[in-house]
Amino acid sequence: MDLAEIWRVMRRRWYVLLPGLLLTAALIAGVYVLVPVEYRSQSTVTLLNSKKATVAFDGNPFLSTQASLTGMADGLARNLNSDDSRADLKAKGVTGEYEAKIADNAQGPFMWLSVTGTDPAAVLKSDQVFTAYAEKRLQEFQAQQSVTAEAMIRMATIVPPQKPEAQTKTRLQYLIMAGALGFVLSLVATFFVEARRRRSDKPGRHRPAPEENAGADGVPGAADSGAGASRNAPASAGASP
Repeated sequence: MDLAEIWRVMRRRWYVLLPGLLLTAALIAGVYVLVPVEYRSQSTVTLLNSKKATVAFDGNPFLSTQASLTGMADGLARNLNSDDSRADLKAKGVTGEYEAKIADNAQGPFMWLSVTGTDPAAVLKSDQVFTAYAEKRLQEFQAQQSVTAEAMIRMATIVPPQKPEAQTKTRLQYLIMAGALGFVLSLVATFFVEARRRRSDKPGRHRPAPEENAGADGVPGAADSGAGASRNAPASAGASP
């Protein structure tokens, strides 16, 4: 079946295709309304060496880096994503989904702190709270190990929480899926009706009704019986004396 034939079938069975396309449009509109736009805010922080460790560098922490800082950043990210931290953040008013992770392609102890939600103002506020909470958790870790203030690892904000940006990828994917599904089902229904109609129109599919063989009195075979009787009549007449 070529494209021309497909087009002819679609035109011939428009009464099946059109309702399917209307239902597809309604499905797309429903997905557009029910799937809200998500917004995302992200901040970038880094861990810095302690004041005590930067004495040899005139107190400049950016000149003193250690592999242990990256390990500490990984441990801090895991703790921030734990259930206990989620409960604390929820109590502090953080809404939506948040994530702490090592920055992609990072050349040091850089972390991304992001929050995703449907309310831009709430997302920005939550990311600010999340960033402050991350620094607080870093200090608590070290305080639990009785680390002195001069030897504590510090946190610096490289990029503060940014204005939330719309994340339309997920919504667009749902819209495309709804449109493709509705269109495919409409075509399937159209060609199903076409196949059924062609099957019923094939020669030899029609069987004569019993009435076609009925005689004048409505009794099947009556006409044939009458014709046979008339053929036998002359023979009977000639045989009589």
